[in-house]
Amino acid sequence: MMVLVLASGSPRREQLLKMLGVLFEVVVPQVREDARRDKGVRKLAIELAQMKADSVASIRQGEVIVAADTLVVVSGQVMGKPGNETEAWAMLDTLRGREHQVTTGLAVVDPYGRASAVQAVETQVWMRDYSDQEIADYIARGEPCDKAGGYAIQDAEFHPADRIHGCYANVVGLPLCHLYLRLEKMGLFPAASPQRACEEYAGHQCVVASQILGRPDH
Repeated sequence: MMVLVLASGSPRREQLLKMLGVLFEVVVPQVREDARRDKGVRKLAIELAQMKADSVASIRQGEVIVAADTLVVVSGQVMGKPGNETEAWAMLDTLRGREHQVTTGLAVVDPYGRASAVQAVETQVWMRDYSDQEIADYIARGEPCDKAGGYAIQDAEFHPADRIHGCYANVVGLPLCHLYLRLEKMGLFPAASPQRACEEYAGHQCVVASQILGRPDH
């Protein structure tokens, strides 16, 4: 039986991992996420994920550690999580009707304490031209402040994105197919298909899973 330790405080990542059919425990990493933003986005995402993984691996030795960190980038500007409603409004206003990039750093540490896999996964997102009132209503529900860029793509009421190119689960915060491949290379095999798990979560068909996995997954 496979039991992972997820270095996270994100309910969204926890739900995705649960849908993959993996038993796991959650440990919130004790790291500061205010790393220098002048680095390349991929490098920064990987560094943040690695920091989280190392933090948890230091206290949970002999276990498989999974960590991720997601960044939203628009016109070269890296967006973290808004600290208040004013920052949330500014982020959502900046993203409205525009294309941006979501990059997730993914780190998987094997039971021997080595960083078995660290990578960055990118997805392009085009946002709707939502109204000021929609932004206000979304903020009033208290949704933005724990999310990079201030939004959750899976929010059915706000429905912020018009379309994407790439992995949907990556935008949520945990690229399932990429994680599945990493675990598979370690000899660990999640019970559920990552494509089916993602499609169940998203409510629509995934068009990139077979390409990522290198094989049909249905």
